[in-house]
Amino acid sequence: MTKDLSFDDLADFAADFKQTPASDVIARAVQENGIDAVSKDLSAKAVLNRVFSVEIETGEVTHQKQSGRCWLFATLNTLRHNFTKKYNLKDFQFSQNYISFYDRLEKANKMLEWAIDLIDRPEDDREYLAMLEWGDDDGGQWANGPALMNKYGLVPKSAMPETYNSDKTAEISTMLNLKLHKAVAHMKKMAVTPTHKADLHAYKLECLREIYRMLVYAFGQPPASFDFEYRDKDKNYHIARNLTPKTFFTDYVAVDFEQYTVLVDAPDHKYGKNYGLPSQDYIFNGKKIELANVGITAMKKAAIASLKDGQAVWFGCDVVKDMDRKEGILDPNYFKKSELFGADLQLDKADRLATRDGQVTHAMTLTGVDLIDGNPTKWKVENSWGDKVGNKGYFVMSDVWFDEYVYEVVVKNKYLQEEDKHVAAKEKEDLAPWDSLR
Repeated sequence: MTKDLSFDDLADFAADFKQTPASDVIARAVQENGIDAVSKDLSAKAVLNRVFSVEIETGEVTHQKQSGRCWLFATLNTLRHNFTKKYNLKDFQFSQNYISFYDRLEKANKMLEWAIDLIDRPEDDREYLAMLEWGDDDGGQWANGPALMNKYGLVPKSAMPETYNSDKTAEISTMLNLKLHKAVAHMKKMAVTPTHKADLHAYKLECLREIYRMLVYAFGQPPASFDFEYRDKDKNYHIARNLTPKTFFTDYVAVDFEQYTVLVDAPDHKYGKNYGLPSQDYIFNGKKIELANVGITAMKKAAIASLKDGQAVWFGCDVVKDMDRKEGILDPNYFKKSELFGADLQLDKADRLATRDGQVTHAMTLTGVDLIDGNPTKWKVENSWGDKVGNKGYFVMSDVWFDEYVYEVVVKNKYLQEEDKHVAAKEKEDLAPWDSLR
């Protein structure tokens, strides 16, 4: 027996193809139209109407454009819904760009500090390679948002609007990572002296001065103060002058992130554990990532309780799976890919995580749910891809898709069951940088 494919094997494969019913017809359809289009089962849409028994009043959707800031947009979306109700506003937005500026600066600092800690490791060390791969991109975990806001505050979008580079981050990400990799390479070559650590930290600050300048060129200068000027829905005029980002966040937004918990469903990990990801905590004195692994049923119960109380829910999912972007549909029953190919293409959630086929690729906001006899059948999803997809930017998600591809939700502690509060209160067990929950 040889390891290479033989021509007899190929002949057997070709014969099997010819014997499969309708193979030529299916091949022509897939080649002309693509896998997603040919595998659709339009009958599944019958149960995915856009009517929900529980629904939060919301406005126009936001648009992250060509950036990976979904986690930040989803966080700010949950805050802005409460903010607009509190101040009787319409379609208000916080400045995503303001937080993005400090997000990228803090990530640069984190990477350089991490590099200093690992500077004596061999270049093929697993954690050293994880540090280089982590880099300075625009993705993030929910807890990163609270850590940034607690430190830097918030501003309205009018005080620091989007730029070409905040909307389209590939160019600045490439430049930042080039600079950071150059810095790490230089650190590796620095002479070891009695002041080695101090020299490395001094060099780090030199690099960060340059990175700060790069970020101002790309995103703009964050405002030190601004006027909060607006008309409410009743046309009444309001203005608050000379606010700082911290006073605006503290006095006007007034959210206590310690009252929130991240619940996860990670069946490849032990349930009843509270996990941490220190490799992705990049504000050293800020809020840490904690993931209470309570399972899918507890996540749904907490999300439903939150929505019934008028509170939107941040959630992390694997959005690229079984999604129709144009129609705004998330449903595994809408696509029959195993049936199309005559092959078993199903993995359960634990195996998807364990094999890295499944991961959190996107964050969005739950703004509604349809309940029958108290059980969810479908969910209303506020996305951040603009209003040209779905129903003016809103998606409908089947409950089965929630089971398969939703990995985390963020809710206020008061919506947790007692056993879930107990899990969240446990001391966190830190995971490696290459863990499946990263």
